[in-house]
Amino acid sequence: MLRPSVARRALLGISLLVPLAASHAQAWNDPRARALVERATQRRAQQLADTGLVDYQATAHGFLTFLAQMGEGFPEPPKVVKADELALQVYWRAPNQSKQWIVGRRDTTALPTDINYHRDHLGIVQNNFPDIIRLGEGDEVRDVPHPLSATGLQDYDYAITDSLRIGIPGRVIDVYEVKVRPRDDRQPRVVGALYLDRDDGQVVRMAFSFTRAAFLDRQLEDLSIVLENGLVGTRFWLPRRQEVEIRRTGTWLDYPVRGIIRGRWEISDYKLNPGNRYVSFTGPEIEQMPPSALKAYPFKGNILDSLPPDVRAVRDADVARVQEEARELVRAQALQRAQETRLRARGISDFASVNRVQGLTLGGGAEQGLGNGVSVAAQASYGIDEKLLRGEATLGWRGATGAFVQGFARRALDDMHDDVERSRVVNSLAAQEFGSDATEPYDVRAAGVRIGVPALGLRWTLTADLEQQHAAQVHASPAQGAYAPTVQALDIAHGKRLELQVERPATLAWGGVEMRASLRAHLLQREPFAEPCLSGAALACTDPGPSHGTLYRVAGVADLQRPVGRFRLVSHTIAAAANVGHAGAPPQELVYFGGPVSAPGYDMHGLPVATSGISQRVEVRAPVPFPAVPLGRFGKSPATATLAPFVQLIGLQPWAYARSCVTATSAQACAPGAGNAGTTVTQRGFAAVGVGLISVFDLLRLDVARGLQAGGRWTFSIDIGRDFWSIM
Repeated sequence: MLRPSVARRALLGISLLVPLAASHAQAWNDPRARALVERATQRRAQQLADTGLVDYQATAHGFLTFLAQMGEGFPEPPKVVKADELALQVYWRAPNQSKQWIVGRRDTTALPTDINYHRDHLGIVQNNFPDIIRLGEGDEVRDVPHPLSATGLQDYDYAITDSLRIGIPGRVIDVYEVKVRPRDDRQPRVVGALYLDRDDGQVVRMAFSFTRAAFLDRQLEDLSIVLENGLVGTRFWLPRRQEVEIRRTGTWLDYPVRGIIRGRWEISDYKLNPGNRYVSFTGPEIEQMPPSALKAYPFKGNILDSLPPDVRAVRDADVARVQEEARELVRAQALQRAQETRLRARGISDFASVNRVQGLTLGGGAEQGLGNGVSVAAQASYGIDEKLLRGEATLGWRGATGAFVQGFARRALDDMHDDVERSRVVNSLAAQEFGSDATEPYDVRAAGVRIGVPALGLRWTLTADLEQQHAAQVHASPAQGAYAPTVQALDIAHGKRLELQVERPATLAWGGVEMRASLRAHLLQREPFAEPCLSGAALACTDPGPSHGTLYRVAGVADLQRPVGRFRLVSHTIAAAANVGHAGAPPQELVYFGGPVSAPGYDMHGLPVATSGISQRVEVRAPVPFPAVPLGRFGKSPATATLAPFVQLIGLQPWAYARSCVTATSAQACAPGAGNAGTTVTQRGFAAVGVGLISVFDLLRLDVARGLQAGGRWTFSIDIGRDFWSIM
């Protein structure tokens, strides 16, 4: 049996080795590296038979998770679609016989799917793969020579790049990191690193990916493997922890979709030389017990609660490191997919949507890869009622790490809100049928440059452009009711904008909290505009405040979640502030709260316009019984829903001029003392309480809320789950 202290020491040493891997110069195929890999290859060929290890038994516990990402550039973290938890009995016998029995299995479907895994994804890798590597039963990767095989010695280059000394009672173990790259990266080959025991060549760890030529499935984006072995019986490096990540990218309704399969395994409870004479090694290597036995296995807790906490991360840290090393070792073209033409869209609503400015809007776009990460793209939309074509054209470069440089020119409707109040699909339906448009649109024409860099676990985007801003007018009519007037944005004919946006994908922070956040800060330099002042029709003429100069604005949105037993605490924060306060301030730079997200229980666009504000929601989510919805071959929805009572507090620093000011079309209507248009707004705090019901795979959310201050009322809203807004 593996002693816990030895296991901890060995695995700790491995974890310390990895960050140092790139810090040493590489001497490819020097005598020391060749001697070590040849010794390791010979050791693998012996299959451990002459070392005293005849057979062993072990248990393995693992999760196989299918996740999905959607949207242009996959901006959101992956969503769990299906999760399987498995328990295995593992048997091995010399020279190289392996048998794995699945003795426990349970799954849960978080979104409709009919996915079936390849059989070899349901078990662990024995003996660090055979001499010829196959994955997905040969459908994903086939006939790739192992770097520690007789064939591999002719196909790969090797370099020792780091070393580590591990001390255990009575023995010191030296482990060398050996980088591996193909001699011809146009062939199906491995790219990565081996960690070898210097004395006897045993494999301590393998972390590798594959060249593009190794993938048989054209939709495969990348495939990464991490195999960690533990020291068992102080002599044998046997499987201890394994990870696999398979990413496929395709289209759904011509919309970018990424499917991710993540496998995590922990192997333990080794018994050396137990005498597996009664174990049958015939038939498939991986088989499972009857369904009744699988169901009876005593798993602990709820499967989704048992998932590794970082399984929802954009990339697993070890897997990301494998990809980074692969990019360092071979040409980028050896890992990248072929360039192709594809449709371009941020969400389904880019193809069809409705708002009060454009009415029914139809659109679409395309992107063409030009090679070496360079692409050109164009996207356009046409508003039937506005009778105006808007769109964006870009030319840019994107690297394998996600860094990009992009030149752009666009004309679009931007939203004055700092957070989205509804999904675009539901907003289109509400706007068309009931005259309820939850946006505050204004017209923007801009040309400039964007630079994006992933660093420190964040996505950094810097944008510099020249732009014009104008008010957008209502052109459409709803089926019922009437649209609210648009905010009369101040005309800015020659603006210079510099904006920094920082995004943190949903990742674990301190104390088991899952955090997603974004921060956007910009400065806008606007020029004087004397001509409108002469006509007396501009808000800037009603106040001695500056009609030009530099404006600053900062806004942030943060989501925090933390499981507490069966419950989940959820916090949603919106905050914004701008250095504007005079009557001539551009209304598009002010702060707007009012809607089902920022201020439930109050009218849409109903709170005072402000120069700064914060909206804080705290809710407790608890599972409750709910009828299951059958979906045919896609399974059925869970027989539970989520009840989410919440409280929301809003604090504002109101603008010194009433809201009629931002919808006025003349300076006189906005002048201080002009009726109630110029009265001072004194109310700064608002509160609301409510309850939400999240059901049907978390796809639908129903909210009922009540505002507690003056102007508050009962409100009702139904929408798609917020996690899916980015693709709507």
